[in-house]
Amino acid sequence: MTTQITPGPARVHVRTTINGNPHEFLVPPYMSLLDTLREIVGLTGTKEGCLDGNCGACTVSLDGRIVDSCLVLGAEIDGKSVETVEGMATPEGLHPLQQAFLEEAALQCGICTPGFLVAAKGLLDNEPAPDEHR
Repeated sequence: MTTQITPGPARVHVRTTINGNPHEFLVPPYMSLLDTLREIVGLTGTKEGCLDGNCGACTVSLDGRIVDSCLVLGAEIDGKSVETVEGMATPEGLHPLQQAFLEEAALQCGICTPGFLVAAKGLLDNEPAPDEHR
C-alpha cells in the first residue's frame, strides 16, 4: 500500500513492511515511528503513553525485536519489517494472546493493552516456554 504525501524539503522516502503488507511513504526525518504509524500509515492501535520509553504502551516489533516506537524514528524502518497489534489477529479470529486477555478481562483502560500484547507475543515467539527468570 502506498500512502500519498506531498513531497517537501526534509522528507525521507521509506519502503517497509507493516503487518506483512508493503508500504511506501515519505516521512519527516524527526517523526517518531509511533507518529508515523498513527498519522501516516493510519494504524492507531499503537498507543502514546509516556513518550520516553518507560511505559511500553507504544511497543511494536521491529525485525522481530521489541521496541518502544516513541524512541525510534519513522525513517529508521526503511527496509525493515514492523508488526503492530493490528497484525496479531487473522481473518480466522483473534490471536490466542488477544483471546486470553479478553477472557481474563486483562484490559484495564486499554492504553497499555496493545503494547502488552505485542511484548507478550515477542516473548513467546522467542521463548515458547518462559519461566520466571526469562
